Amino acid sequence: MKKIGFVLVAGAAMLLSFKALDSTTWSLDKAHAKLGFSITHLMVSDVEGSFKSFDATVTATKEDFSDAVVEMSADVASVNTDNEKRDEHLKSADFFDAAKFPKLTFKSKSFKKEGAGYKITGDLTLHGVTKPVELTATARTGTNPMSKKTITGFKVTGKIKRTDFGIGASMPAAMLSEEVTLDANAEFAKN
Repeated sequence: MKKIGFVLVAGAAMLLSFKALDSTTWSLDKAHAKLGFSITHLMVSDVEGSFKSFDATVTATKEDFSDAVVEMSADVASVNTDNEKRDEHLKSADFFDAAKFPKLTFKSKSFKKEGAGYKITGDLTLHGVTKPVELTATARTGTNPMSKKTITGFKVTGKIKRTDFGIGASMPAAMLSEEVTLDANAEFAKN
């Protein structure tokens, strides 16, 4: 009986001695970030746009970000293609339906080292539809000379099909490509 009691006490002491890994949160520097996209118009030219209002955080326990979790949200009504008439059309029910679906969100499920960069998989919710997406990213880390904080910049790219999310469903592919290229550049500061 004494041996069982000792084993239980020793086991409990060992469990309590393990320290949980501390996670680090990285906050978006909105002045040095862009969330963009491009789509082909009439099969000849690419139209680029961005969302002007968005936020993101990265949380990781490992310095190489190989276990990072990314969460991002954007205000759909902040879409900007440098053409006011087109932007209003994009906000309408024909495309994003910003009144009904005001946010787009992304949350990663996996953030894995792949070669010199990363492969990120996660769920993108857009136009009320959630679908898995795969993105690629590269990162550079340094120190901000003004704040002295550690900073990391990510360049993220990927592709989605607009009709998978019910975007512009009445527009044929000859008018607007099915494929939309996602392109984000974001600088994060270590908290």
